Amino acid sequence: MTTAAPGQQTGAAPRSGLSPAPPHILVVFGASGDLATRKLLPALAGLASQGALPENFNVVGVARTTWTDDEFRKVALESAPEASSSWTKLASRFRYVAGEYSDAGTFTRLAGVLADCDDQLGTGGNRVYYLATVPDAFATVADGLAASGLNRPSSASSTARLVVEKPYGHDLDSALELDSALKRSFEEKDLFRIDHYMGKETVQNVLALRFANAVFEPVWNRRYVDAVQVTVAESLGVEHRGGFYEHAGALRDIIQNHMMQVLALTLMEPPATVDALGIRDEKVKLLRAIEVPSVDAAAGSVVRGQYTAGTIDSSPVPGYRQEDGVDPLSSTETYVAMRLAVDNWRWAGVPVYVRTGKRLPERLTEVVLRFHRVPHLAFGGRLARELQPNCLVLRIQPDDGITLHFGAKIPGEAFRVRTVKMEFSYAEAFQDPRADAYERLLHDAMVGDATLFVRADEVDQAWRIVDPFLDAFEDDAVPLATYPAGTWGPREAELLMSGREFGWGVP
Repeated sequence: MTTAAPGQQTGAAPRSGLSPAPPHILVVFGASGDLATRKLLPALAGLASQGALPENFNVVGVARTTWTDDEFRKVALESAPEASSSWTKLASRFRYVAGEYSDAGTFTRLAGVLADCDDQLGTGGNRVYYLATVPDAFATVADGLAASGLNRPSSASSTARLVVEKPYGHDLDSALELDSALKRSFEEKDLFRIDHYMGKETVQNVLALRFANAVFEPVWNRRYVDAVQVTVAESLGVEHRGGFYEHAGALRDIIQNHMMQVLALTLMEPPATVDALGIRDEKVKLLRAIEVPSVDAAAGSVVRGQYTAGTIDSSPVPGYRQEDGVDPLSSTETYVAMRLAVDNWRWAGVPVYVRTGKRLPERLTEVVLRFHRVPHLAFGGRLARELQPNCLVLRIQPDDGITLHFGAKIPGEAFRVRTVKMEFSYAEAFQDPRADAYERLLHDAMVGDATLFVRADEVDQAWRIVDPFLDAFEDDAVPLATYPAGTWGPREAELLMSGREFGWGVP
């Protein structure tokens, strides 16, 4: 019979490969909101079913909604209706605190509940506070935790960490202001800024592809790579988030965070160590190497668009201005394409193209490295009419994998060549269950692994890159193009490729 360590479950190793976290209480501020019910609670249910949560664990929800403990438990069960019996058992002891975040009494009641959990469940004084609230409440909650002493570990062996959801600021100035406010209450080592893209296995496997394979890293530079493209496409519209999206737009919602993180991992230098310090240091160096344009220069290297009525999967869909919560005269962008430059030894002169949009034909996130053509093609002309330059495609979602496009001879007497594909699928190669992004990141926050979280200087540098483009939009220096839903964006995006022999994606 196997004996578990204190605070751990007995039995086989977790199916996801995640070892059980130490005893903990997860406090979710905004527990009655959409993020908690759609993402966080189901992720916890997944961790519970995989054996990645300790026996000494509990969730305490905090929100303005006047629920009881039993009402919160009911919502938790409904959020993951197909979860295992271990989730049902765990949810039966969840606690809930109702109150305003600006009310000191809310935090007094929370302190009492946390003390009860420590006494009854042996959670050891370890806390992870998750801010699933509107961004305007981030500093208020952090100040409330500090005023009640909950921001400090209760003993030398316990921890108190704060997980902050995006958006982390609205521009550089507001990001710096928010960072200053949070650091009044928590040290940088205890601040975990979450970007769920970093929890995706394929994003992390960019590191494995580059640094565990001698065949790829030698060609991962300007000598061989002609251009880099990153696409984050969504077939969905703004859905029920029209009010939020009106104040965000595609540039803030996707490019400032998700795309900058993917770019940093794709283009950064090899880290000395594969840990939080090594990886995050190199990501920051890469972001600092991306040229920050003037507002005028930014206006000449970006396209913004907004979807109009169209068709997705043979079904008609409304235009952005017809969505709930959207101004009928809105100029908010739902599509952005831009050209960036990286001013360092590895990537100087290589154009980097990024695009993101809603109501595009499919859901897709991929990175494309397009390589230079061979210097001399002996069998050119009609014999190589179907031959394209080599491309390496890293698919992050939905079908995680890697595709290499290369030339091969077509069977027959003539020496004709064309481009073919060699494909690798993570789903086919690895049958073991994988933790989803929120499962992985929640677990990492509990064990204190900050590798996949975003450091303050990363956030700041990403805003420095994006701010000139935001200013150009706000100055109306970039016309708002339109595109029908179900298409790949406004035709103006192709003009960013002017002078190149290729367009977006892979032929």
